Amino acid sequence: MEQEFYQGLAQRVRSMADRADPFTRRRLLDLAKRYDAKGGISRSGPTERPLPVPRTTPPASIFSGPGEA
Repeated sequence: MEQEFYQGLAQRVRSMADRADPFTRRRLLDLAKRYDAKGGISRSGPTERPLPVPRTTPPASIFSGPGEA
């Protein structure tokens, strides 16, 4: 029953994506993939490049060189 629910949501989101602008379409299709995963379906599509890892420390060049204290 839960599987059918998520499949229905995924299908509804995909139909909305067909009418959306490119940015919204990409986000809606990503949402549909997540619903498919919850419903137990795996769909393979075009792979997207992962986001870069956020920097946690400032670059070393900030700490090098003479400084005033």
